[in-house]
Amino acid sequence: MKHIIVEGGHKLAGTIHVSGAKNAVLPLIAAAMLPAGVSYIEETPWLTDVENMCEVLDYLGVSTEYKDGTLRIDATELADSNAPFEAVQKMRASFLVMGPLLARLGRARIPLPGGCAIGARPIDLHLKGFEAMGAGITISDNYIEARVNTLHGARIYLDFPSVGATENIMMAAALAEGNTVIENAAKEPEIVDLANLLNAMGGKVRGAGTDVVRISGVPELHPAVHTVIPDRIEAGSFMLMAAVTGSELFLENVITSHLQPIMAKMQDAGVRIIDEIDRLHILPADRFDPVEIKTMPYPGFPTDMQAQFMAFLTLANGTSTVTETVFENRFMHVPELCRMGAQISVHGNTAIVNGVPKLKGTCVEATDLRAGAAMIVAGLAAEGRTVIGQVDHIYRGYEDIIGKLRAVGAHIYEE
Repeated sequence: MKHIIVEGGHKLAGTIHVSGAKNAVLPLIAAAMLPAGVSYIEETPWLTDVENMCEVLDYLGVSTEYKDGTLRIDATELADSNAPFEAVQKMRASFLVMGPLLARLGRARIPLPGGCAIGARPIDLHLKGFEAMGAGITISDNYIEARVNTLHGARIYLDFPSVGATENIMMAAALAEGNTVIENAAKEPEIVDLANLLNAMGGKVRGAGTDVVRISGVPELHPAVHTVIPDRIEAGSFMLMAAVTGSELFLENVITSHLQPIMAKMQDAGVRIIDEIDRLHILPADRFDPVEIKTMPYPGFPTDMQAQFMAFLTLANGTSTVTETVFENRFMHVPELCRMGAQISVHGNTAIVNGVPKLKGTCVEATDLRAGAAMIVAGLAAEGRTVIGQVDHIYRGYEDIIGKLRAVGAHIYEE
């Protein structure tokens, strides 16, 4: 098994180019199944999750080719509706092929999805939406099967603003007969990015980014060329890495409005950030003040930044609180941070973080994708050498993270 080694105590300097968003590109890849023909997704980050998604599509008869940051997807021959068990088990987002399969073929058979073990992420809201649109659903032997003669529009209220359910229903509704209204829809920037692709394909989606999304179904969609939005979670992670090392760093390819919840909390803690419109400038701070964090659906503080921010708060001058409201098992990084000298206690869904003067490098595990990024944040700030295991989690969501950090002066490598 490979490890990432971080030698702490070194400042960063320079510019990092933020990759396309993992959480945006996966539904975009699924959406490219909707039209018969060749679509191109530019600024695609080459991640293991993207590889796994392409594997799912290849199995279904959709050919994919990646070259120089652009993913070519040819869905002309989409024929199979049975998604492969192993690929779907690797990654939860692969369940997003169900909406396009129902829309194109009228049938789908998909294993129950896997992914990071950060708590229950039920797919019942996806299925509720498909049933409202006329699909029959059966679950047996760890597989979900859906069939429909013709999808029809429906009014669908989501009990929770699920990003995945909103995306899956939007894709199915794009080719359904009539109008679909998704109420209490997720508002994330990735939803808006998906809507922009669907509309570029000839779809009719309105209201993306608000809690009510309206889709007027069309008889067919055509292929399109689309550029993925920048990854706000990757950008936020690098911002924290700059902060904990007392570094001056520039981030390019960012949409600063997507980063406002993260920037606001960092500024509350005393980090100086200059918004230069097309890039961010992070300046070193002498000390960090404690803050209160509560994860919420967008535009609240993102759950995908909670672990990294907690690593940052371990060095704050006082006591911070971090409350997790989205996933019930997303504090697996706490014991790992405590191994490095952090003082954190967990009470239900709230962690109390008492800041310490310094962290010390040791052996830790990347228990999930964002926890892995938190270990890098902590390792860059710590005294000595941090050895991170289970690094495959990290490569699921951070493109060439070692290369990017080494280019700005980090002492980090894989062995």
